[in-house]
Amino acid sequence: MMSAVSSLVPARFLTIIAHLVIVITIFWSRENNVRASLPLDFTQEQYDNEDRKLVVALAVTLGLFGIELAGFFSGVSMFNSSQGLLSLAVHCSASVSLSFFVFEKWECWTYWVIFATCRFVYVC
Repeated sequence: MMSAVSSLVPARFLTIIAHLVIVITIFWSRENNVRASLPLDFTQEQYDNEDRKLVVALAVTLGLFGIELAGFFSGVSMFNSSQGLLSLAVHCSASVSLSFFVFEKWECWTYWVIFATCRFVYVC
């Protein structure tokens, strides 16, 4: 039987990967969210501006994923149970929130709200 700490590592890994997959999915399907952020009669310049903002947010997220996965795979944070539990909760919350972001076609600024909320909880 697996102890709680040893079952936390695979659960944390799966939630990080789920979060990574939804972020990559947003990269591929961001057009709907960009359009939701614009008025009905928008110019190409407005579209490009909103799209750029979302791409920057996603790029920052992917950069932080790189740092977190490096720490995880190097073992630095893999077996720290309190940090692992917090990581599990934050990545799970972000995955669910970002799923709604995609399926409900939320405006782009809500991505930053989700990002800031999850990052703030994780840093504290």
